[in-house]
Amino acid sequence: MMAQKLRVVTNNESVASQETEQALYEVRRKIYPRAVHGVIANWRVALVLLTQIIYYGLPWLSWNGRQAVLFDLVARKFYVFGLMFLPQDFIFLTGILVISALSLFLFTAVAGRLWCGYACPQTVYTEMFLWIERKIEGDRLKRMKLDQSGWTGRKFGLKALKHAIWIAVALWTGFTFVGYVTPIKTLGAEVLSFTTGPWETFWILFYGFATYGNAGFMREQVCKYMCPYARFQSAMFDPDTLIISYDDKRGEPRGARSKSADRAKAGVGDCVDCGICVQVCPTGIDIRKGLQYECIACGACIDGCNQVMDKMGYEKGLIRYTTQNALAGKYSEKKLVARMFRPRVLIYSSILWGVIIALGVAIYLRSPVKLDAIRDRGTLSRPAANGQIENLYRLQILNTAERSRQFLMEARSTDGKSLQILSDANPVEVPATRTRLLAVRVVADPALFKKGANKIEFSVTAADEQKDSARAKSSFIVR
Repeated sequence: MMAQKLRVVTNNESVASQETEQALYEVRRKIYPRAVHGVIANWRVALVLLTQIIYYGLPWLSWNGRQAVLFDLVARKFYVFGLMFLPQDFIFLTGILVISALSLFLFTAVAGRLWCGYACPQTVYTEMFLWIERKIEGDRLKRMKLDQSGWTGRKFGLKALKHAIWIAVALWTGFTFVGYVTPIKTLGAEVLSFTTGPWETFWILFYGFATYGNAGFMREQVCKYMCPYARFQSAMFDPDTLIISYDDKRGEPRGARSKSADRAKAGVGDCVDCGICVQVCPTGIDIRKGLQYECIACGACIDGCNQVMDKMGYEKGLIRYTTQNALAGKYSEKKLVARMFRPRVLIYSSILWGVIIALGVAIYLRSPVKLDAIRDRGTLSRPAANGQIENLYRLQILNTAERSRQFLMEARSTDGKSLQILSDANPVEVPATRTRLLAVRVVADPALFKKGANKIEFSVTAADEQKDSARAKSSFIVR
């Protein structure tokens, strides 16, 4: 805590000075979110389960005798089910990042921070850790009472059990993370035998520590102060964006009352000022004060308020997903839905689908063979038999298919003149997902070429599928 001292002096200079301290930063107030049930809460639980089944389960899937999804940084090969990508396929990663960014823009324009409230890893793991905390220490009031009480054997036991389970989940999360880079079955054997390498050990512990700290302790602080999305989200909002809103026209003036009380006679709105919406909020805000950047659009306040409305016999939706225009009475429910297809949304959607289709077509048309041709710079050219001239090259053929294949090599000049390739093997066999490096000689009649460098093109074609081919340009020297 930083503080500055303010010297306050009265009109009489001889009077002793009075010093006060003013805090420059707010002291963190621990938040104890209350458990809530409802339609939106069920959606959040479903998405937590879905994302974690995918995250924890994907590395254990096998495909053609290998891990289905593996980013082998050492071999610089990236396997995604039946596809293998290489560093030179970076353009595909760029496409995925563009799709992710456009999706975020689209979802935000339509319905605000859906990503934050339902699928962000920080939100998901915080929900998981909170569930563990509730199961061990109890719901909101019990946790508050436990923290305020002195240390006893029971309190120590509950805290120790909670943190032990937190640490186990965090370490398993770190282990799974590294399992996407190192084959997870191999990694598991190394962990059990305490033979993991230094980098594997570091990343398991680092990612585990980050999960433990962020989900167990920092929680809403990450969303409020560390996440940049909270700061620029407003640039993607407009009055037709669906946001979580409190209907103050219906709810105000708020006030406590019995279930049988007549609201009209009492002069109060639907809000009974119970504070449930604040108690269930994971970031501790009061949605009744209007939209705030701390709101992660999780919808917990909607479920909490609807439960109270049910008990009071009032209509649900005092807090709901709606737009600023609809809340102001400008739009009917029908027009609210129609405004979801406004120009901004249509533009985002069109661009997004365009990129998705382009990326899909590019992956589909991607050739499973790659070729690189490098001319031997140590020997420009040399005479060969029958008055011909010879150049030396090194061909690198990559077979990305998961089966051994044979490839036929050819060489032609750019104007269609054929050149002869002399090699130990043609066609050449390349093992599955491997690269083969070949030294070849190319001979031609010098009378057919001009002196100096002549542009030529090598090609390799799969013997079992002619459409699978690759080309590489080089030059043929005639002296």
